[in-house]
Amino acid sequence: MKTYSQKQSEVSREWQLVDAKSQILGRLATQIAGKLIGKDKPSYTPNIDAGDYVVVTNAAQIELTRNKAQKKVYRWHTGFVGGLKEMGFEEMMKRFPERVIEKAVYNMLPKNRLRQHRMNRLKVYAGAEHKHESQLGKKHQAPSNK
Repeated sequence: MKTYSQKQSEVSREWQLVDAKSQILGRLATQIAGKLIGKDKPSYTPNIDAGDYVVVTNAAQIELTRNKAQKKVYRWHTGFVGGLKEMGFEEMMKRFPERVIEKAVYNMLPKNRLRQHRMNRLKVYAGAEHKHESQLGKKHQAPSNK
């Protein structure tokens, strides 16, 4: 029996809704990353981007375990001399709650050429409202690269 290898033209994507209310950040990020990669599908092929679209709501109500909320720090560099910036988890949740989940999922994805394509299918919203009601539950055929 031959091993099945999915082709890009056979990819079918679905829209999935995830509610982040009172979820643990790391555990939620691994589940979302698995859906973006497509590992939950029986036709999973490592070199084909066959994951689903994921809509995350209630990002402002995500939780961390123990006292990580006080200790976790996000750092980035502006590119200028002495431009190292940092922001604590609590401040990041007040200002940009969507970025917390986006950064966690981004770091959970494999570090390869498909990572940015997978991140483009992630839609994160701080509240319960989102603009993807019409797409949820639908299947989309991937465009063919001919």
